[in-house]
Amino acid sequence: MKEQDNVKEFPRTFVPADADLGDWDAIEPLFQELVGRGIDSPGDLERWLLDRSELSACLSEERSRRYIDMTCDTEDEGKEHRYLELIETVIPKVKPYWHRLNEMYVACEQRTGLDDRRYGVLDREIAAEIEIFREENIPLQTEAAKLSQRYQKIIGAMSVTYRGQEYTLPQIAKFLEETDRSVRREVWELVAQRRQQDREVLHEIFDRLVELRHQIARNAGFDDYRGYAFKAMQRFDYTIADTEAFHQAIEECVVPLYRQLNEQRLALLKEAEATKVVEAGAVETADGPAGDSIESLRPWDSEVDPFGRAPLRPFETTADLTSGVQQILARIDTDLESQFAGMLERGELDLDSRRGKAPGGYMSTRDEIRRPFIFMNAAGLHRDVEVLLHESGHAFHSLAAREDPIVAYRHSPIEFAEVASMTMELFADDLFDVFYDDAGAARAKRKHLEGIIRLLPWVAQIDAFQHWLYAHPEHTREERAQHWLELEARFGPAFDWSGHEQVRESLWQRQLHLYEVPFYYVEYGIAQLGALQIWTQFREDASAAVSNYRSALALGGSRPLPELFAAAGARFDFSADTIAPLMEAIESELSGLPA
Repeated sequence: MKEQDNVKEFPRTFVPADADLGDWDAIEPLFQELVGRGIDSPGDLERWLLDRSELSACLSEERSRRYIDMTCDTEDEGKEHRYLELIETVIPKVKPYWHRLNEMYVACEQRTGLDDRRYGVLDREIAAEIEIFREENIPLQTEAAKLSQRYQKIIGAMSVTYRGQEYTLPQIAKFLEETDRSVRREVWELVAQRRQQDREVLHEIFDRLVELRHQIARNAGFDDYRGYAFKAMQRFDYTIADTEAFHQAIEECVVPLYRQLNEQRLALLKEAEATKVVEAGAVETADGPAGDSIESLRPWDSEVDPFGRAPLRPFETTADLTSGVQQILARIDTDLESQFAGMLERGELDLDSRRGKAPGGYMSTRDEIRRPFIFMNAAGLHRDVEVLLHESGHAFHSLAAREDPIVAYRHSPIEFAEVASMTMELFADDLFDVFYDDAGAARAKRKHLEGIIRLLPWVAQIDAFQHWLYAHPEHTREERAQHWLELEARFGPAFDWSGHEQVRESLWQRQLHLYEVPFYYVEYGIAQLGALQIWTQFREDASAAVSNYRSALALGGSRPLPELFAAAGARFDFSADTIAPLMEAIESELSGLPA
């Protein structure tokens, strides 16, 4: 990476250029200077805010770099040690100082001379941070962070051996798209068995996380972790009751469509199987005699093409993946394509799946140099194309807001941050011919739109699960499993889980947000609704939609959520009034696609 060039682009003016941001002895004098500084005018206060922001950005970047290094190679003990060292020895000491700075700001008489519109969002964020801060929570938060890292390491180490070859879980997923049902079943069961090996230790980690989080909330004066989490995540524009209404709206408007699609999938799979039997004659298969029809939809039937066509395989190498995505971006907006090309040139992507790499995908902004980094686990699937587009949307958001001198305003609330990423996926839906022929491109678009219908009930189920978990912090594992199954009945795909009931009741363990970032998940549902609204604009006037999108991204987090949505031409609303017409739009689009 050409990082020195980036540092010069935004040179330090407060933090010494040679300061070691992993050394508390180098950091503490900077906090002491800010605490002791006299502020005699609104101009002094603004300078103080900028210096505080610079220190925050430098510390944030140190943490981001160590996290990136650790997740890229969870088996490297040195990288793990560096990350944990920061979590254990520096961050706990930073928090009390940060609280003192927040209190200084709120008490400062010069605040009355600041522009309310410019600093109003910052004011309410700092007030919320003061409200929830308790020094006794620092060691509890440190322990929770270490448990989250342990979860990362356990999941990152998971692999299975199939036909003599070892695969990571992201790599083996491609076999779930194979048309041979016996292959799908064997692979699905291999993965399920591997996950079950760590089922108990993951339960133990989660038990302790719930206990810690409940104590953190109680220490801060909240009845349970739900209220604490909403305040900590600075959810100023909606309430717990609003999310419960969202769950209900998803159940009413999306789940019936989701299950209808699964009924159609079952019918098509039966038809394809019957055709195969006629062509091949009656032979034995892993699911029984070939002459038997498929009676029910099983968990290993969700990814295969229901018409029996070969799986979509958009690329062989990550170079092919990045080249294709770059071509798509060039057709959406040349400036976005240029930004992506710049990231490639700087080496700001780690895309390959490999043993020891943490699961999932993310975009992390290194806040001092104000540059994004994309992490994912590509395995040659169409979903990988969507993930890279998704994380690129986050990167474009980071780059759009990078000029704001206040680091807090270079990050938007997650509910809108995910609009940036999900919209980019939707912009690409008619451009998959970069990877496929016309028939394959239509299949890819259908897969994505149907995936949105699948995602929303899962988001509602995970979020409703979290609300129950923390409203009942003393629940047993048996009660936890029972409530998960009740939610599965409300939101689930209506699969036949016969013989795999234990897998079904612990399916939630695969959702890393539950372990690492509690209550960060409903944002995906809220943001998906915003992205779909921009997509409906895009279908009418692509140029105007892209312009609105980019204008909204440039605001970063400097405005409240409703204003960010409005800037993109969307409503901040997640009731049935918004959801129902968007589902109708997806149905209409699907009906116009070839099978």
